[in-house]
Amino acid sequence: MQDTLKLLPEYLLKNDTALTSSDLFILLQKLGVAILIGLLIGLEREHSRPHDEKMFAGVRTTPLIALLGFVAGLVASFTSYWVYFIIFAGFASLVTTAHIFSAKSGRPGATSEIALLIVFVLGTLVYFNFIILAAVIAVIVALFLTLKLQLHQFVGKVSEEDLYATLKLAIITIIVLPLLPDKTYGPLNVLNPRLIWYMVILVSGISFVGYILIKVFGEGKGIFITGLLGGMVSSTAVTFSLSKKSKENGSLSPEFGVGILLASTIMYTRVFIVVLILNSALIGVLWIPLLILTISGFVISIIMSKKFTNGKHDAIELHNPFRLKSAILFGVIFGIVIFAAKAGQVYLGSGGLYAASALAGLTSVDAIVLSLAKLASGNVSSEVAMTAVIIATISNNIVKAIMSAVWGSKELRKYTYTGLGILSVISLVYLVIVLI
Repeated sequence: MQDTLKLLPEYLLKNDTALTSSDLFILLQKLGVAILIGLLIGLEREHSRPHDEKMFAGVRTTPLIALLGFVAGLVASFTSYWVYFIIFAGFASLVTTAHIFSAKSGRPGATSEIALLIVFVLGTLVYFNFIILAAVIAVIVALFLTLKLQLHQFVGKVSEEDLYATLKLAIITIIVLPLLPDKTYGPLNVLNPRLIWYMVILVSGISFVGYILIKVFGEGKGIFITGLLGGMVSSTAVTFSLSKKSKENGSLSPEFGVGILLASTIMYTRVFIVVLILNSALIGVLWIPLLILTISGFVISIIMSKKFTNGKHDAIELHNPFRLKSAILFGVIFGIVIFAAKAGQVYLGSGGLYAASALAGLTSVDAIVLSLAKLASGNVSSEVAMTAVIIATISNNIVKAIMSAVWGSKELRKYTYTGLGILSVISLVYLVIVLI
């Protein structure tokens, strides 16, 4: 009981129930937040419904539901939590009845009804001081409600191959991950099977987010949008796909070149996300160069787009990053890279780590960034790790320029060499300035 009381506002723990003006002001503030949360959901529901369709709760009723949840929490705190459950059960019965009548009239969906139940609970959360949590949940609910069309379109675009690939990796992860030993092996004591698989899931997850965004927003929207989102999946895969297409359709080489540059620019954002998740301390020295390179990439892309492209569209071929074969391959690469990076640092010092980063960047920036984020938590300084990360991105950009030359049209080379070359020069200049 005492633990429960800790959740209550301070003014309810007093010996009497009289509220001071300060207490009342705080209570009214929270009441306003609850009403705004209800208004947010209500506005979305009202805006999304057809004009000739009646609904159980709209822009006026939804704030009242949040207010009801708030008052239910208030009353329960003075009496008993059974009172709250009784009020909630009564409201849930009302919503259920409305859903039954709605289903009989030909509208069987329960999205609005579930949203209303959530609004009630959010009003209660606000009363009990979980204001930030309630606001975040409200935004997430509004986002899901707003993206109804896009989510249905996404489901229609998901192939059986995508579904089976994702399910297989999920099942393997659930079954295998607990069985993997959580200890290091090898002569340098850096190969941890469970950590390696965690890294595989992290990178695959980030790539999968980009893959979903392309499915929802990017398909049919042109090379620039899909190139931008494709960078979250794999800038190397985008480069390979667009390079091949440039030989099939040489007139679109400028568009393909900008798409490759945009994907490469998003690579820096991807690096930022990975490092932020694994080693936030390293961000302190990495955010400046990553920000400079990201801004530079966008500026170059805009200039090239306005000067050379004609706005024609084409598609980018990307595969589901949750494929089991790809995940296992990346796990092997990550294991090799983290061992090579550690060996280079131990036996050759910083120079050896830089060489390992340059070599790793030829295949994947992700593997070396993960390795450096982990090593920077130990005996590798943040400055050395930052330099190694930038070297890996330079190496990867060089590989993509070579890919565009080997598999792409002659016209494409001009744009990829220019864009990726400028980014590499900026990276080198920054390193020289920092190292001096």
